[in-house]
Amino acid sequence: MAFANQQATVYNDTVVRQFAIMTVVWGVVGMLVGVIIAAQLTWPELNLGIPWLSYGRLRPLHTNAVIFAFGGCGLFAAAYYVVQRTCQVRLFGDKLAAFTFWGWQLVILAAAISLPLGYTQGKEYAELEWPIDILITLVWVTFAIVFFGTVGTRKVKHIYVANWFFGAFILAVAILHLVNSAAIPAGFMKSYSAYAGVQDAMVQWWYGHNAVGFFLTAGFLGMMYYFIPKQAGRPVYSYRLSIVHFWALIFTYMWAGPHHLHYTALPDWTQSVGMVFSLILLAPSWGGMINGIMTLSGAWHKLRDDPILRFLIVSLSFYGMSTFEGPMMSIKTVNALSHYTDWTVGHVHSGALGWVGLVTMGSMYYLIPKLFGQKQMYSVKAIEVHFWTATIGIVIYIAAMWIAGVMQGLMWRAINPDGTLTYTFVESVKATFPFYVLRLLGGLLYLTGMLIMLWNTLKTATAGRAVSVNVPAVTAHA
Repeated sequence: MAFANQQATVYNDTVVRQFAIMTVVWGVVGMLVGVIIAAQLTWPELNLGIPWLSYGRLRPLHTNAVIFAFGGCGLFAAAYYVVQRTCQVRLFGDKLAAFTFWGWQLVILAAAISLPLGYTQGKEYAELEWPIDILITLVWVTFAIVFFGTVGTRKVKHIYVANWFFGAFILAVAILHLVNSAAIPAGFMKSYSAYAGVQDAMVQWWYGHNAVGFFLTAGFLGMMYYFIPKQAGRPVYSYRLSIVHFWALIFTYMWAGPHHLHYTALPDWTQSVGMVFSLILLAPSWGGMINGIMTLSGAWHKLRDDPILRFLIVSLSFYGMSTFEGPMMSIKTVNALSHYTDWTVGHVHSGALGWVGLVTMGSMYYLIPKLFGQKQMYSVKAIEVHFWTATIGIVIYIAAMWIAGVMQGLMWRAINPDGTLTYTFVESVKATFPFYVLRLLGGLLYLTGMLIMLWNTLKTATAGRAVSVNVPAVTAHA
């Protein structure tokens, strides 16, 4: 009898389908806003004198859209898909899962309206005002209940490593959000931070860097540990390394935030702690990258004709590069040159476009046909075109920002024999102009790839139909 019931159970892929589609939609929106503000930085008159189209208001809209709308929807879709398959059980609480989808879309919509209107707490990646923060908290607690409820009712004794990373990402982001968003309301869309001065800065960058560490790294490593072995048809290279990678990353990342505050009022010893932990982070980060890439051992030939695998593996290359560059930039002497320059922008985007963007796209290309009962995406050739468009776009973008950043740093610190500055600030801005044009070109290419993905996704969804997948039967004694 138990056997028959298990056969009748089907996975809840409705919510996975919804999040997967919205990942692509919000990806286009977020990257379009990015292209607009890149154009504004190149030609400032493009904001047309309209306050809600100014760079200062659109920039937080861009970061929130790409991180929490595009990245967030991708993480929800992947976590819900993976946890059901690896636990061989339906999602815990269908209505709760549906609430996370609609609640998250409401958060995104509220951000898209309030940020251009100028409602902001002025905190990096945490600009949204207190009523929206409360809604985020409700959605996130529900997400935790659904995810950990599913793990708790699993039919498989073992908890696969991808779920370790998803679980850590959910718990850490919850703590980060609650602590950093503590504020005293002073009206419906106005509040004051519970912290002040350098303490506020420290809490903010503890949050800001761990948003990178847990939202933009741990969650996407969960994707990597499931979708690369699946697409390659190979087991994870080293399960032991994946566990070492997990614990080393989780223990180390939390302490790296102060490297954002070198040469500020933050106590010098705190800055040094941030630097040391940033350097230690190189080891677990590269351990994870090596584990992912070496999973292809014996299957390297698949890269020749599998564009989805190419997305996933090249994303790991960017992950490795970014996690080498980050610790180097945290060294105080390097930071003296790089801080406040476009080198930082290049670093952020090599991680965001190269690692987060490509691994999300690869994962969605794996998921979407399966969710709509198709063997593959509508056009494999379009995936190929998307891959090259995006990769070339990233390289142009980050190379331009690296050159601009180093140039800015050198110009700002150049002095004449009498101790006066060699260059005015305006001269450094003028010298940066051609690199801003290149950045815009790179962004346009990346956006073009995303538009190709949207077309391909809609074609795949309309050609197929929503399918129900049975939970695999387990033996009666299990």
